[in-house]
Amino acid sequence: MKREEFLRHLRKYGCKLLREGGRHSWWYHLQSDKRSAVPRHNEIDDHLAKKICKDLGIPRIK
Repeated sequence: MKREEFLRHLRKYGCKLLREGGRHSWWYHLQSDKRSAVPRHNEIDDHLAKKICKDLGIPRIK
């Protein structure tokens, strides 16, 4: 899936950009107090997107 589509999904469920790392962006979910790294690739693998959603405690993207 496209990275921008995935980032829209994160924002929809209340995630905020925490900081920019060397090769990843760190996202933070306010309600669950969890964070996860999102790579800066144009395409994000579906399995990786599912894992990031699980790490943040939000519903996975369909």
